[in-house]
Amino acid sequence: MTGVIWFVQVVHYPLFRHTGFGEFPGYEAAHARLTTRLVAPLMVCEAVTALLLLLRRPSGVPAGPLWLGAALIAAVWIATAFIHVPQHRRLVAAFDATVHRRLVASNWIRTLAWSSRSLLLLWITARMIRGW
Repeated sequence: MTGVIWFVQVVHYPLFRHTGFGEFPGYEAAHARLTTRLVAPLMVCEAVTALLLLLRRPSGVPAGPLWLGAALIAAVWIATAFIHVPQHRRLVAAFDATVHRRLVASNWIRTLAWSSRSLLLLWITARMIRGW
């Protein structure tokens, strides 16, 4: 998800403002539909694996980092549900420059959460491999 969110943050969302205003509602609706098809199963899989890590903690891995990883996933889900989905619903009606700016700015929440989780998972993986 980290790669997907960085692409969305740096390339995809900024390009929204370059879509013709008349075409934007259809573009936004297609974006939401297609993105959900890709991202929703990945987010569910990520949440399930985080839960499994908590339930079956690998030996040598402290519980704290696993709980932090789960909290980062929760932050992504909360931001998605209560910030980003409502912004996309507003944009599907018509392009609004203010809502678009808020979407790009608030998406840093998810970008930083997923990036932090990736770094955390790299640390956990290294710990498991090296038996730290």
